[in-house]
Amino acid sequence: MNAGQSASFRRLFDEIGPVDSVGIEERVAKYATRSIKKGAKLWGLYRAVSMLDLTTLEGKDTPGKIASLCQKALRPLDDPNVPSVAAVCVYPAMVRHAKKHVGGTAVKVASVAMAFPSGQTPLKTRLAEVKAAVAAGADEIDMVINRGAFLAGEFAEVRDEIAAVVEECGSAALKVILEVSELETYDNIRAASFLAMETIRAGDFIKTSTGKTSLNATLGNNQVMIEAIRDFYLDTGIAIGMKPAGGIRTAKQALQFLIAVKETLGDEWLTNKRYRFGASSLLNDLLRQIEKEKSGAYQAPYYFSDAAESY
Repeated sequence: MNAGQSASFRRLFDEIGPVDSVGIEERVAKYATRSIKKGAKLWGLYRAVSMLDLTTLEGKDTPGKIASLCQKALRPLDDPNVPSVAAVCVYPAMVRHAKKHVGGTAVKVASVAMAFPSGQTPLKTRLAEVKAAVAAGADEIDMVINRGAFLAGEFAEVRDEIAAVVEECGSAALKVILEVSELETYDNIRAASFLAMETIRAGDFIKTSTGKTSLNATLGNNQVMIEAIRDFYLDTGIAIGMKPAGGIRTAKQALQFLIAVKETLGDEWLTNKRYRFGASSLLNDLLRQIEKEKSGAYQAPYYFSDAAESY
């Protein structure tokens, strides 16, 4: 990092404050010790299902696979008490196929864009992808920031690119992916969170990861981001949503993330309008745990149909 870059980061850190890394780790360790009673646990499992973005992002995606994904999104289990998920997330070319199946329902269609996951194409090309996804019917756009520009201290460029995506989104909600594993430190994650929140709108989201790198959502980086959301809300009154993505595979993990949300942001964020899980492989374990809470016995994993790959 050169002197100019260091100065940019120092000014930003002075403005938003540093992260107490030891404090973050101590706090998230306590979430695993919380005892959740049966009624509250079942409520949490249902709520986690309602917050899921079921995702498939493969080169071999087909309209038939999208149809199956949408069917599971609408009715995860043959039980009227189990809610539909929040959204299905696909590549732009698959948006119109998803829209055929969930359009007019509570399930949204989300599309990754901005040269996901690398973000390494010309801005004009990336914005054209956003525009195409919105035109095809996407209700939500998941974009990845320019990490190279951020790490170089080119914060105006990062803000300008996010602002350009906001404009292309129109009424579609925006989720800004930070790709936390490439930001390297908690201080950088907090700084990138603020850069994004200063540019997006109330009801938009910040998101941890693409799911394409070695480190994705953890309780630690989730905590850094939800504390940034809390501080930003207290300062501005603007409520920003949060989406941890990748690596959350069990119901036990999901409940720990919800405890973090409740204790840091409060009940107002315990809704899919403000909190999402980008973890499709999580759904089957949530359904298995729901059946266990209701019947007292575990169903075999193959009892539940396979969900798509997690991102």
